[in-house]
Amino acid sequence: MRSQGHALPRSPRARRVHGNVAVEFALLFPLFFLILYAIVTYSMIFAAQQSLTLAAEEGARATLKFQQANDPDAALAARVAAACPAATGMANWLAAAAGCNATPANCTYDATMKCVTVTLTYNYAAQPLVPTLPFLGIMLPAQLTSTAMIQLNPGYLL
Repeated sequence: MRSQGHALPRSPRARRVHGNVAVEFALLFPLFFLILYAIVTYSMIFAAQQSLTLAAEEGARATLKFQQANDPDAALAARVAAACPAATGMANWLAAAAGCNATPANCTYDATMKCVTVTLTYNYAAQPLVPTLPFLGIMLPAQLTSTAMIQLNPGYLL
């Protein structure tokens, strides 16, 4: 009859099996962690890219709003000036680090029309959203960029 409360000593085979599990875990954990890290990192990059794209589109749409001016060039300049504040307002979680550039030009496909290009840029290499692991930085983008363009008819600027 066994006495209660006393553990029987493990056999050598049971100790080896328990040790094998620990070794297998130590070998597979880095792989699983790397997969989880890649999922989280690329999800954040994808979310940031989508946010920049939405913000660039909103900045381009802001150029459609009427701006009080005396001549078409001043109206175009006022509309272009309204693009970046609208764009950076949309990308508020990236706004401190995202650069905005709005440029007017003649449209390449119709020189009588004016096109405004709004470009948002986020330097991912300098400010990563997820800390980078050693040697994995080469697989990450250095910069996230999104561009939106809108066509304006100069006859309707005023």
